[in-house]
Amino acid sequence: MPQQPGGVRHHRGRMGEAIREEIIALVEGELGDPRIGLVSVVEVQMAPDGKSARVLFQPEGEDDEDAVRSLEGLTAARNYIRHELVERLRIRVAPELIFQIDRSQQIQSRIDQILARVKKRNR
Repeated sequence: MPQQPGGVRHHRGRMGEAIREEIIALVEGELGDPRIGLVSVVEVQMAPDGKSARVLFQPEGEDDEDAVRSLEGLTAARNYIRHELVERLRIRVAPELIFQIDRSQQIQSRIDQILARVKKRNR
């Protein structure tokens, strides 16, 4: 993989953060889709070419069924969100958005439970 100048990586990081902030504002205030529950946008990972972005979100205290519904709602609103990103960030083309449920907190919690059980057993 070719090495990219630090400025390009830095710009991609700033753009990802700006996109994250705008998506948070849209989810909290403007998206009226009842499928979208309380979600936290955790991270936006920009592709190296900048043409797509993976949007990781965590559903707040919802079960898997609600999380999937939120994913469906966000995916359905994808074009509207992209249009708003172009307007708000004054960019020519918004990246293709790929929404994904971030389960890292659930996984970490499960690992902690297992480690606690093993530690208790070894006493």
